[in-house]
Amino acid sequence: MAGVDTTPEVLIVEDTLSMALMYQKHLKKAGITSDICQSGSLALLELRQGKIKTVLLDLQLPDMNGLDIIREMDGTDHDITFIVITANGSINTAVDAMRSGAYDFLIKPFPTEKLLTTVKNALDRGRVKTTRQGSKRGVSNTPIPGFVGKSDAMLAVYAMIENVANSNAAVFITGESGTGKEVTAQAIHQVSHRRDAPFIALNCAALPENLIESEIFGHVKGAFTGAHEARKGAASQANGGTLFLDEICEMDINLQAKLLRFLQTGQVKRVGSDWSEDVDVRIVCATNRNPMVEVAEKRFREDLFYRLDVLSIQLPPLAQRGRDVILLAESFLETYSAEEGKHFKSVAPDTQELMLNYHWPGNIRELQNAIRKAAVVYDGIALEPHMLSLNAPRPTTREEPYQLIGLANETPARTPQQSLKTTVTVDIHQSMTVIEKEIIEAVIASCGGSIPKASKILQLSPSTIYRKRDAWEDERLEKSA
Repeated sequence: MAGVDTTPEVLIVEDTLSMALMYQKHLKKAGITSDICQSGSLALLELRQGKIKTVLLDLQLPDMNGLDIIREMDGTDHDITFIVITANGSINTAVDAMRSGAYDFLIKPFPTEKLLTTVKNALDRGRVKTTRQGSKRGVSNTPIPGFVGKSDAMLAVYAMIENVANSNAAVFITGESGTGKEVTAQAIHQVSHRRDAPFIALNCAALPENLIESEIFGHVKGAFTGAHEARKGAASQANGGTLFLDEICEMDINLQAKLLRFLQTGQVKRVGSDWSEDVDVRIVCATNRNPMVEVAEKRFREDLFYRLDVLSIQLPPLAQRGRDVILLAESFLETYSAEEGKHFKSVAPDTQELMLNYHWPGNIRELQNAIRKAAVVYDGIALEPHMLSLNAPRPTTREEPYQLIGLANETPARTPQQSLKTTVTVDIHQSMTVIEKEIIEAVIASCGGSIPKASKILQLSPSTIYRKRDAWEDERLEKSA
């Protein structure tokens, strides 16, 4: 029919025809039209016509590297949104793609839902320029709010935060304890169109199992002992905004089914209520565990995982962020020096070298605590090595590429047995409360900052440890006031 635009919405550039046809089949089911090119040269011919705006691009093509296509089109007037596909999980590949002009990337293998969400997000940005100007904003030296750092690993994280911010799809943040997962969730909210609505955070490990359902969904008066009045849950409180579920893998398996139903229906049902209410929330969740291991061992529902793991962000350990550790230390030093009325202005060169060679098992949280302690105990112009209370440093390979999480990629975990070969020395003249605190903190540090791991060794529930730490912090603040 004359006048009908038959230009496909997406161009699939993939030399393996079976893979290309599979992508095309999934897109067609979602109502998205597409065409296939099996070489880079044919793709360039299509793109130079200026009609196609979204490209699903495999980087390993028979006649050229997919990055060359992005770079060549970057020099034209065509605003094309590139989504790159690669089987190489190296962060260097992802950063190169972002710097060359890619909007987003997918690491093989990936679930169908993630493919569809990523493509739909790209199509939604149809009138937004996402080549060099958009992508370089994502990997610029201007960090996302709440972050400090310029390493390649973090530049890719900044780009991912910016790219996923305005989607309504769920985000799954992974990374070791102390790497900044809640800061990442807050940044996603602050950059998104939901920024003026509430950001509500819940730590699933810090809440007793018999209360967490009420905390998320709310309850009616008389629903259980102690429910003296009706109360909105976090999902209702976050209506229009973002609900952040930290330590999601700690959630009871029975409650996971209710969370899945909420994600599917967008409705919450308060404990003790016979009716449901609609809410509009963006779900962001986080864990310091490997979620695929949790799924394999039946501790986390597979269907819930794939519902949540639509958009993934994995945060790098501090030891893999190079000189970011110095930038973070200087930022913390400035803050705590001002709070404590001290005169610190810089981090001494010897201290910088010590920091760069230390393995930071507790990541940013450990660095933050070390700087705070130094600012309380010492004073001076420069932070010297003896002012830091660190374990013996071991060399780290700072050039080692950070690996993005994937279905076939698992980060080796430190085991409590490996890290508990240290002696905790206590003063018998101290109170039992102080001794308890020192032992608990020592075990947490030996577990790389992981409270769930420490809880198993100490035979205390994670929620008990969180409450104790909160009480210690409140006591410290009262004394310093």
